[in-house]
Amino acid sequence: MGEQPLYDLAPLLELMALGAIIALAPLLWVWFRNRGAGPARRLQALGLLTLFLTFDLVLFGAFTRLTDSGLGCPDWPGCYGNSSPFGASHEIAMAEAAMPTGPVTLSKAWVEMIHRYLASMVGMLIIALTVLAWREHRKTPLRGLRHPAWPSFTLFWVLVQGAFGALTVTMKLFPAIVTLHLLGGLFLLVLLCVQAVGHQHAVRGLRPAPISSGLRKALWACFGVLFAQVALGGWVSTNYAVLACSTFPDCNGSYWPVMDFAQAFELWRPLGLLSDGSHISFAALTAMHYVHRLAAYVVVAALVALALALRKQVALKTQGNWLLGLIALQFLTGLSNVVLDWPLVAAVLHTGGAAALVTVMTWALAATRNASATALQEDQKAPHGARSLAA
Repeated sequence: MGEQPLYDLAPLLELMALGAIIALAPLLWVWFRNRGAGPARRLQALGLLTLFLTFDLVLFGAFTRLTDSGLGCPDWPGCYGNSSPFGASHEIAMAEAAMPTGPVTLSKAWVEMIHRYLASMVGMLIIALTVLAWREHRKTPLRGLRHPAWPSFTLFWVLVQGAFGALTVTMKLFPAIVTLHLLGGLFLLVLLCVQAVGHQHAVRGLRPAPISSGLRKALWACFGVLFAQVALGGWVSTNYAVLACSTFPDCNGSYWPVMDFAQAFELWRPLGLLSDGSHISFAALTAMHYVHRLAAYVVVAALVALALALRKQVALKTQGNWLLGLIALQFLTGLSNVVLDWPLVAAVLHTGGAAALVTVMTWALAATRNASATALQEDQKAPHGARSLAA
């Protein structure tokens, strides 16, 4: 049997058709639940559902990576040139017989293909969101709704994500590519969340809540450090450095273990190797892990302070409560990864917690605006429902 080409576009149309069929269920649900509603309400329902399903896709992507299923099908976009592992059963069986615990097994192939089916479904939903947004905008532009350029750019970003998904397979889990694929998925959540907030504005007739310039800057600063910390976490996970430190709060019995920072942050190299072809050292893996852990202390302190500040704002109390809960989840799951030897549930939840934190921070930013002292005083006097998106 000859070697399977890395790119085999033969099943592409079938995969797109499968994605469209799977997307029919959420689309029909949105239509049925909102058949008598206006365009803003339909966009809100579709946008929220797409955001929710994209969040699920990010979680399933983490599950795919953590179960070592990323190469369950060694080509893209199908599986040995087929649209499902059913058609590739012979090739999968031969690969599994040659290497029973290798990257290609029947279960891993199904995990990988289900991830691709879900990604196709999300792509189809974003196409529907884009079409609906442009159609309604051309009829009657609605106050509060984001311009249709937002879903159009979101659709473009889905294509970029698809390209990174292909490179993840064809470049054999290249750490930099896998990390960028994770960050691209989180950016997709950001784009969808901003639109969901705009849809909610239009449906409820609300405006962004005015907050002080200082608090607004603190939101942006914390969003930046959070995204950087997620990137560090992705780097740790994609290099399989989670177990490089097996104790807490120290690392392997030392508060400053042996570390190699130069190797740890050599970004453009294959998995497990350096650019010169030599194997990466354990000290490098330790450096990845410990830098992520030390940065976590700073990020947690910043986010807790921000959450307490948000809870004092009527319009942002909900987001503040969510932040506190998610910070606790991240601490517990991160600790579990170390002391319980990286259990799958904790590892998936840790990625999900990071995605949820990014989403909540985006929600807070999209639901607020800078305001003068006068505007803040007027907002305090306004009815609660007229000034807050969080209600």
